[in-house]
This record gives sequence, C-alpha cells and structure tokens, in this order.
Amino acid sequence: MNKVELYDTTLRDGTQQEGISLSVEDKLAITKRLDELGVDIIEGGYAGANPKDDEYFRRVRDLELKHAVLAAFGNTRRAGSDATTDPTLRALLDTEAPVLTLVGKASDYQVKEILATSLEENLAMIADSVRHLKSQGRRVMFDAEHFFDGYSSNPEYALQSLRVAIEAGAERVVLCDTNGGTLPSEVGRITQEVKQALGDDAAIGIHTHNDTDTAVASAIAAVEAGAQQVQGCINGYGERTGNANMVSLIANLKLKMGIDVISDEQMAALTSLSNYVAEVVNRRPSPFQPFVGASAFAHKGGLHAAATERAVDAYQHIDPSLVGNSNSVVISELAGRGNVVRRIRELGLEEVLDREDATRIVQKVKDQESLGYSYEVAQASLDLLIKRSTPNYESCFELVDFMVVVENRRRTSFGTGWRKDGKEHPMLSEATVKVRVGEEVRHTAAEGNGPVDALDRALRKGLREFYPDVTNVRLTDYKVRVVNEGTGTGAAVRVVIESADERDVWQTVGASTNILEASWIALADSLEHWLQQNR
Repeated sequence: MNKVELYDTTLRDGTQQEGISLSVEDKLAITKRLDELGVDIIEGGYAGANPKDDEYFRRVRDLELKHAVLAAFGNTRRAGSDATTDPTLRALLDTEAPVLTLVGKASDYQVKEILATSLEENLAMIADSVRHLKSQGRRVMFDAEHFFDGYSSNPEYALQSLRVAIEAGAERVVLCDTNGGTLPSEVGRITQEVKQALGDDAAIGIHTHNDTDTAVASAIAAVEAGAQQVQGCINGYGERTGNANMVSLIANLKLKMGIDVISDEQMAALTSLSNYVAEVVNRRPSPFQPFVGASAFAHKGGLHAAATERAVDAYQHIDPSLVGNSNSVVISELAGRGNVVRRIRELGLEEVLDREDATRIVQKVKDQESLGYSYEVAQASLDLLIKRSTPNYESCFELVDFMVVVENRRRTSFGTGWRKDGKEHPMLSEATVKVRVGEEVRHTAAEGNGPVDALDRALRKGLREFYPDVTNVRLTDYKVRVVNEGTGTGAAVRVVIESADERDVWQTVGASTNILEASWIALADSLEHWLQQNR
C-alpha cells in the first residue's frame, strides 16, 4: 500500500475525554502543529454545537495551512425532515470547511432503539444528507457509527448503510468501532469482507476506540485489510478510555509498515508534537507512552543497561531519534544542542553565541526542567533563556520584591465566607510590587480578580511610566500543573501563561513549590518578552 490518509480528530473527539477543554486559541495552535506534522485532514469540531466551535471555524479560515485540509463534523438529517432545510446540515455548510464528515447509524439495533425510526428512513437520512452536501460542492465523508456491532448482528444492513452513502457521493466510508469492543482480529476480518463486498474502488477508513486497549492494533489490522484512511487523536485522547493514538499510528505505519504517511523530517518532530499537545490540554505527558514517552527508550540497570553499553540497539526496537526521542529520560546533549543552535540562528544570534554557548544553554534547560519547567509550549521563555546568555543582555526591568495579600472580607459571623442572605463575600486580592527600571525604582500596588491578576496589574502600573504601550498586552490563558505528583500541598507546580497583543500570541513558563512565585516568573517573562520585541 502506497498511501494511507491521516485524519486527526483531536479537536473534536479528543476533547470529549473527561477533563479536557480547549479554548479557541488552543484549537488554532494545535491545528497549526498538526498541519506542520503532515496530517492530511484535521477535524476541527462539531458544526453548530457551541459558540466556541463556531468561532473556531470562523477564525481558522485565516490560517494558511500548508498541507492539511479542514473537516467539520455533524449528524445526518433528522428523521422525517428535509435535508435542504435541516439545521445540522446548514451548520455544516456554514463552517465553510472543504470536508464535511457525516455520522450516521450502521447498526439496525441503534436505528430502532436509539433513533426510534425505521431502517428504511435511516438509509434515506444517510443518502439525502450526503447528496445535499455534495450538491453544495463539498467533499463528504461518512462515519458509519457502531459499524462493527451492526455488522455482527445484521451484516447486510450495515453494508447497505455504506452503499447508499457511496452512491450519494461520499468519497470515504469510515468503519467505526464506536463502543471499542471489537478485537483486532475481528476488525481485520470484517474490514476485508467489507472491501470485497464494496469493490476495489470503495475508499474505506477506520475509526477505533480504546475500550479494550487495542485501538491502535485494530486500526493497523484494518489498514492491512485494505483501509485507506485512519482516524485517531494525539496521545490517544478521546471519550471514555480514548481513541486510537495518532502518534503511535503514524510511527507504526511509517516505521513498521513502510507507508510514508509523513516525511522523515516531520517524523522527527513526533515527540515534540506529542508533548506540545499534552501541555495545551493541560495533561502530564505519559513517560511510558510508546515511541515518544520520556522512558520509551530508557534502560534501568542490570542486563539491559550492560547490553546497551555494547550495542545501543540491543534493547530498543528503533533508533529513538527517528521520532525525535532519545535514549535518556531527558533530551540528549547532542539533540538538545542541535535544537538550540537552530533556534540561535533563527533569533539572529549566531554571531554572539557559539556551540559552546549552546551546550551551556542545553545544560541550563536540563537544570530548569529538573525543577519543573517545560519549554514545549513556552517558546517565549526559551527565547529569553537564550537571549539572557548573550554577553550584553540588558533586562527591561528587574524585580526587587513583591507581596500578595488575599483576604476574605466578612461582615458577619454567619457561616464561613457567606452572608445571611446566602451570597458569598468578595475575596480581596492585593499585590505590592517593587521593580527597578535602569536606576529608578517604582513601588506600586493594585487589587485584582485573584492574586495573579493583582500581580499583573501592579507590575504594569510600575512599568507604564517607562513603557506606556505595555497596556496593549493581555493575559489570555493561565494553566497550572502539579509537577511532582504525590507530594501533596508541598508539590512543585508549573504555571504556563499565554499572552497576546493585537498581532501575536506567546507562552511563558514558571515553576516553583510556591504557586505565586511560579506565576510571577511566567508573568515577568511574558512582559519581558513583549518589551524585548517592541522597545
């Protein structure tokens, strides 16, 4: 097989995992990274489902994607309705996405018990919806929901749902293991039978869930049986136990099956992409994730360690650098230095920083990471770390000290923080900041909606006299993650702050056992980065 299409649904199916919520900015940032990775189709969200997805589809039109095309997801028309006036189909068209993916029932049980309509009407819903969207000049794909369960109970009806979609103009029919209960051997056998029944011209996709911990294996079995598109989510995010892990799918397809789904250069960015998405969704990257985990190529003592001293491939199945990983738990000096040298060049600092400087910067990064920092989604902090290594670097400002007070102002002794009328008392957050700019020191105070907001306001107040345009910067996101889990309230935390002005968006990071100190570091980096770019 020469080509398998990569269809990523992290932004829609991935966000259905408990605890994951993405802002519009998050979704746009991930879209850009998926495009750079070489994903063919990016499913951006559920058309018309919520204002956030509506805004995403409006704003994503301004992204200049180099490779990927955007897909919007939605249901077939409602039972008994007209496709030309159906609101869900209208919402799909309004996204202006070039690819529209329809989901419809392929199981007779689901049609009768869940949709509560006839088998004939369900087939008409599929055909009418595909035909209408196709008539509007869009590429249409059909996700056959509950296909494998449906095929097991009534194979002819499940196949008929695919046939009517193809006849109406669907360019892909995707076999969905919606409940995630079909094992790889069955997925492979059924996919092969479907391929034979529909003929060689039918383009089949596979969409698997991980309820039996076999989603990736099932997707690979489907590809071996003739599927030409694989759907999955970065890091296996998704409803319940997750979807097929797109990271593992890509690595297996290219490195194990010889299918060039992405280029070698893009493959080397796989680990970075995995960590980046983990940071954006505010999940700790699994160190034991295949291919890209920090421990995926780590060898701990005894026979394995001794063997790898003689031959590094003795206990690893690939060269980890192929996926941008390394044998060490932390980034190797060589790989890290190469990345830093490249970034030094991009910042135009190659005349003042040499390879020895790059080595020292790599060590600094490692030291910082051991304290809880992560620069995967904090490029602005990394750039500052590099710039601060130059001989004549001058900071735009310097913190002398700060103090934060948080007080619950109660006017009654009734309850704890609540008035007799049932309303909560406002919490006071006040910050005092002393900063030095050149030879001058400014001591300012401000109240805010929480301690971090108070710090932000006080700092800007102190800087405004020297840098009036600093008011153009706004904080757009704030995320906290416990770094060393299991140490309770004394754990180190990592704070990632996203900031923006009218032209740009950037991220900075801070880490400390004190959440306010971590927040201050990230906040100060944010304003320092902006001032360096704009003074």
